[in-house]
Amino acid sequence: MKPEASNDNRRRQLDTEAVDKIKSGTCPMCQTPTKPSYRPFCSKRCADIDLGRWLNGRYVIPGNPETEEDENPAAHEPAATSNSEETQR
Repeated sequence: MKPEASNDNRRRQLDTEAVDKIKSGTCPMCQTPTKPSYRPFCSKRCADIDLGRWLNGRYVIPGNPETEEDENPAAHEPAATSNSEETQR
């Protein structure tokens, strides 16, 4: 078996496991059954704990750190120059 094929099979297995966990309806915070009004959580408490972790930076999406230059790209664009022919019209 080729290494690429085994990697594809492993990815499919992981995807299936993730879908099964979502379908099982367990809270990601405390593993109790979910309630439809708070899904995917079981309660407002678990939802608030998760939100707090995101807001405090405990959960992070991988990537390069953002710099000030990334925040305001328009500030680094050259100023528009006026064409003297257009201003004479």
